[in-house]
Amino acid sequence: MRDQTVGNIISNWKDHYPSLFGNHTLILKHTIHKSKLFTDKALIDLLENAPRENYHVTTMDKRVQNPTFKREGHFGDLSGKDILKAVRTGNIWINLQNPQDIRSEYGELLADIYGEFENRVPGFKSYKHKMTILISSPKLKVKYHMDVPGQSLWQIRGKKKVYIYPAKPPFLPQQALEKLTINEAHETDIEFQNWFDDYAEVYELTPGQMAHWPLNCPHRVENHDCLNVSLTTEHWTNQLRNHYAVNFGNAMLRKMGMNKLSQNTSGLGLYAKAAITAATKITGIQKKRTKPYVIDFQVDPKAPDSVQDITPFQYSK
Repeated sequence: MRDQTVGNIISNWKDHYPSLFGNHTLILKHTIHKSKLFTDKALIDLLENAPRENYHVTTMDKRVQNPTFKREGHFGDLSGKDILKAVRTGNIWINLQNPQDIRSEYGELLADIYGEFENRVPGFKSYKHKMTILISSPKLKVKYHMDVPGQSLWQIRGKKKVYIYPAKPPFLPQQALEKLTINEAHETDIEFQNWFDDYAEVYELTPGQMAHWPLNCPHRVENHDCLNVSLTTEHWTNQLRNHYAVNFGNAMLRKMGMNKLSQNTSGLGLYAKAAITAATKITGIQKKRTKPYVIDFQVDPKAPDSVQDITPFQYSK
């Protein structure tokens, strides 16, 4: 069983937060950073046992404010200890997805998180929960990106600055959102302009703090000069699935030459687009157009930035 040091996960909940949840950015205090699930020993165990399909490791240009190019890599046959050393001394970011596939305690924690939110927010019913552990290098900068499901970011170790932008044009063009929804683009493919920062919400996250923002808000991250360990949680609700169905359906209709497309998430239009989404997934037609990842480096703690160039190859989940 997982350790029980977490207790109540959100430690500063207030009566008015349910009216803000999902509609405005919330910065809350949590207790997950006290858990033994995120010690070096626990992380090394996860890194050594993670299936290839459960992780991404990336590097980005640390010299610029918002990197425009992101490279994908792999662990090779490194030990978990060497991978963690490479993060500490390098310029890499690891997304370790579905850790509950390796240790059930992470699944129990994920269930506790959403159980607490559903108890605290009247009417909030969620499903398809997902957890990702982020392990990233000192001073690393994460490219401007967005996520399709509802998402929260939990700071466990280290300190980072988070920039959160409005989920609407020009920060998030509608067609870019649609391409992300149907997997014809990666989450980091949306365009960033430096002046976007004038309209960003900016927060410093330290261990024991988390951020929850409205659906699809683009964001980027700058680590302070320390190893960072964070947690993201993803979820769906019926309302979020309706948004997804509309964006997916519109993307498919746009391929047919239609451009004047409604964003309404109710009525007959929603049902028609949900049917398009279901039919497309059943046939598997769109999966053939999923954008693959190009792997062009291997993690190596002895190499500059812990990045060893290799002959590129494509990888698709």
